[in-house]
Amino acid sequence: MSSERLFGVKMRASQEGRHVSGAERIVPASRVAQTLAALADRALRHSKGEPDFINLKADAVGEVVRIPSLPVSTVEVADAAEGWARAEEMLKAAGVARAREVCGLFRETYSMRGAMLLDADTLERLEPNPERGVRATNMDSAVSSPANVKNHFAEALVLASKVLSAPGIVGEVCMSDDPNYVTGYVATRRFGYCRITKLKEPGDEAGGRIFLYRGRREDVAATIDYLERRAVVVETPSPDANAAPRRFDSLERELSEIAAAGLRRETRMVSSRSGCHIAVGGRTLVSFASNDYLGYASDAEVAEAAADAVRRHGTGSGASRLVTGTLTPHVGLERQIAAFKGSADSIVYATGYMANLGTIAALVGRGDVVLSDALNHASIIDGCRLSGADVVVYPHLDMDALDGRLASCRAYRRRLAVSDGVFSMDGDMLDLPRFLEVCRRHDAFSMVDEAHALGVVGATGRGLSERFACGHPDLMMGTLSKALGAEGGYVAGNASVVEYLRQRARPFMFSTAPDIAAMAGAAAALARLDGDPSRVRRLQANVRTFVAALAENGIAAKTDSAIVPILIGDECEAMRVSGELEKRGFLIPAIRYPTVAHGAARLRAAVRYDHGEEDLTAAAAAVAAAVRQHDD
Repeated sequence: MSSERLFGVKMRASQEGRHVSGAERIVPASRVAQTLAALADRALRHSKGEPDFINLKADAVGEVVRIPSLPVSTVEVADAAEGWARAEEMLKAAGVARAREVCGLFRETYSMRGAMLLDADTLERLEPNPERGVRATNMDSAVSSPANVKNHFAEALVLASKVLSAPGIVGEVCMSDDPNYVTGYVATRRFGYCRITKLKEPGDEAGGRIFLYRGRREDVAATIDYLERRAVVVETPSPDANAAPRRFDSLERELSEIAAAGLRRETRMVSSRSGCHIAVGGRTLVSFASNDYLGYASDAEVAEAAADAVRRHGTGSGASRLVTGTLTPHVGLERQIAAFKGSADSIVYATGYMANLGTIAALVGRGDVVLSDALNHASIIDGCRLSGADVVVYPHLDMDALDGRLASCRAYRRRLAVSDGVFSMDGDMLDLPRFLEVCRRHDAFSMVDEAHALGVVGATGRGLSERFACGHPDLMMGTLSKALGAEGGYVAGNASVVEYLRQRARPFMFSTAPDIAAMAGAAAALARLDGDPSRVRRLQANVRTFVAALAENGIAAKTDSAIVPILIGDECEAMRVSGELEKRGFLIPAIRYPTVAHGAARLRAAVRYDHGEEDLTAAAAAVAAAVRQHDD
């Protein structure tokens, strides 16, 4: 803007008292006349009809405040019902606990000239004149645009940016009264301006807005004064080719969308060693979040074995296994795993993720087919995609469906059926005897991921084959990072299969050999498990205690493993319940999309062998109280 005196130019148009159109600009004195003419032209060409009254005015403005525009994101929805559901989720995620009631009050704004001003927590109406509401005016964008052309998005962004810059305003919900414009938005200080592609049906003239305030009652007047009188220019991004780089904008928008949907992940700093009681943020919490089911991650004997290996071999292996990186701890652990699992051989990878990725991509490729359970772990899914083989997904745990699909895949060179043994988000278990029978009848390779079965399932923790007293899959994948408390993954099985993986599995061939301390620690933990399975029995007893305690408190839960899912449904509600549990001293994480399907959010409680009975019963009671708190 120039150094000329500035004027706020406003247009309001109506037809028989019904609002038709409105717009405003802040312009230099030399542009007042042409802006008034342009706004009048705009008033006469509105989709709601020709007005019978047009009010044009120009007032000199004093000091102009310049503010940045809010970051922008877009949420695609199928219909208005989904749009309002997402609006509610966004408000919840931004800290508005009574978001559903806020959205329910929106209809009351349709007849208002301005916005409803609500206390964000009590929902008390704060407008001096409830019929008029509060008007956000005296604003414009720093990027000029034709005054006679309506740009819904640009003008709404300016308005939302001013509203959210007002003292005490924490959120806004808006829907245009233009019958041809169905997009609305939720704006919050935390997540910025989130467009929702559909909040009403085409042809609907309803529209309104709600401002959400959080602060002292005596400061409300100052907030209203800012909204209605303070002149604001919003520094919206310039289209100039020489402007600052915008390559990160799409990332920022997507991050805003993730957060607004209640799906943003945050790391949690733990300042103690792994255990059933951990230190987080200066507090001690009872943890149901770790997969260290048997407590070996903090076991003194296991830790000493890892430290001794570092003293003897150093901290790294120096190269990949096929160059010079193979050391005695690697070979010793592979032999130990094979003996424990009752297989001819095994191969160790740096991580469990790499074990699945590398094994599947090595075994099958173009001209082959892999059949995968619908709820398999992400590492299996990615391995299937990376392989280049055709992928057939069969319904969760449906062996009849697997049978039928394998029957239709006889023309492929190789056929691989792969499934989690214990499903990490549901805690349920594969029917291994039936799975093996189907695979053998169709001469297909069978692969089972036992990451959450080793040390957990079976009388001595040997997994599904022990649990069902049946044969082994062709490939038994597992991890060293869960019940063994170390790091890494493995595949055990037929000698020719394992040797083939050494020659073809790229994560084995091209990665530096796994960490020596992890190999030695896993070997020590496996030796402890092999020699004394009492921790397995105690873990299984603890699971039964916890599930029974949940049932006594009215929470239905079931499991075949140490993973106990507690279904919530709504992502934001799951986060609320998890947060409430943390306040009560229990760490039980909320699991949300994309780990599980949209609307299938849950708490995932991982039981440990060293949870005391008091920990288990108190946690169950706390879960019930936190789940019911919202209903109360």
